[in-house]
Amino acid sequence: MIDQGEQREMSKFRFQDLRIWQLAIEIADELFDIADKLEQKRLYRFADQLRGSGMSMSNNIAEGSGSNSKKEFTQYLNVARRSTFENANILILLRRRLLITEEHLDTLLAKLDSLCRQITSFQDSLK
Repeated sequence: MIDQGEQREMSKFRFQDLRIWQLAIEIADELFDIADKLEQKRLYRFADQLRGSGMSMSNNIAEGSGSNSKKEFTQYLNVARRSTFENANILILLRRRLLITEEHLDTLLAKLDSLCRQITSFQDSLK
């Protein structure tokens, strides 16, 4: 039995150490912040779509890391990579509708592009 004063070591999944997962979660946090603001404007469909595609990146990286083969993991990474494109498209549309600033768009597109490139590099390392 562990004393309350003792610090327990938290369980950790291997995907948590992946830089691509860490970046995907960071981006998803930002997308959720935008979605929260969209809901305040009663733009629920935009908010739901942004949350879903935002979660898809990290979810697929995490789920794929539990695969039994590199080929299967690569398939999950493909879905995560495609979700970066979906998020970019949604953000561009939000900017066109003046719902986010040009600076915010540029920052997020740069992060999505970086994530996309890192996923591709990681996929190449699995071959």
